[in-house]
Amino acid sequence: MKEGKSIWAWFAIVCCVLAWIASCAVLAGKVHTGAEQPAVACTAETERVKRLVPVGRTVGIKLFSKGVMVVALSEINTSEGAVWPAKDCGLEVGDVITEIDHTSVNSIEEVEHQVRDAGGDAMEIQALRNGKRMEMTAVPCLCDGTYKLGAWLRDSMAGIGTVTYFDPQDKTFAALGHGINDVDTGLLIPVRSGGIMASTVTAVVRGEKSEPGQLHGTFDLTGDIGTLFANGTGGVFGRTTSGLFDGQAIPVAKKSEAHTGAAVIRCNVEGDKVEEFTVEILRIYPELGDTTRNLLLQVDDERLLRITGGIVQGMSGSPILQNGKLVGAVTHVCVRP
Repeated sequence: MKEGKSIWAWFAIVCCVLAWIASCAVLAGKVHTGAEQPAVACTAETERVKRLVPVGRTVGIKLFSKGVMVVALSEINTSEGAVWPAKDCGLEVGDVITEIDHTSVNSIEEVEHQVRDAGGDAMEIQALRNGKRMEMTAVPCLCDGTYKLGAWLRDSMAGIGTVTYFDPQDKTFAALGHGINDVDTGLLIPVRSGGIMASTVTAVVRGEKSEPGQLHGTFDLTGDIGTLFANGTGGVFGRTTSGLFDGQAIPVAKKSEAHTGAAVIRCNVEGDKVEEFTVEILRIYPELGDTTRNLLLQVDDERLLRITGGIVQGMSGSPILQNGKLVGAVTHVCVRP
């Protein structure tokens, strides 16, 4: 964050967009699947212009993992002393447990059930580590009348973020501008299912020097307005037929069309109202290629600076518009000059 009125943030340039994929990363004007095969065989200069609705509306996001992620290992105090069953069997922080005794597990409750049923007998565990399948054998230990594995697990997350675009042709959307990573391991959370909920911004913690600030909001828990099918480095992707994101579609800029100078971001920092605020693109980093930090800008809109202090957490995904085209999305905020 820069002292005074200017707040710096990192952003990702939008080059080409496709949603019907398992994971997504922008690379030299192409969108790639997790299998490293181009889902869109285009270049930033020759492909026909895609038109999308720039949204800028906050939503509640909930995500349920495919498998259960190990976020910490711990010792278990038994009558015979301290033991580490998870660590001793070879489990590591960041592993995603997918099966126990040939039964799929996708929640902490399902893991607890399998551990309890094992009753102190050896369990066969299958897990993913950096995409590679691992097999190991663990023996739960009895502690305070309960069998335990000695691993802290995570199977879901929830938070607030901003929808970047809506595609009126196939009813898909993208949000956040970056993937959802586990807070403890820093790894992308594999998606089993997920959804978005309508939200209302109720308060703003302003950004200050060395403090990014954040949006606070309430979610409409009566029903989802969309479903998620992918969590990749470029954001979360899903489908919706709610009509909440309907609007005027605009062209997606070619990579060469994004330039330094005046631009606007579209975001939702009060209630459920989406507004446009002025910013200045300071620098573009084409040499960074496939990254979510390849464009630098600063907020110069006096009203947004009064409300938020600049870019704050929860604004990730806010679309960047320049010359009537979609050129990028908010991904990160700089908290140091």
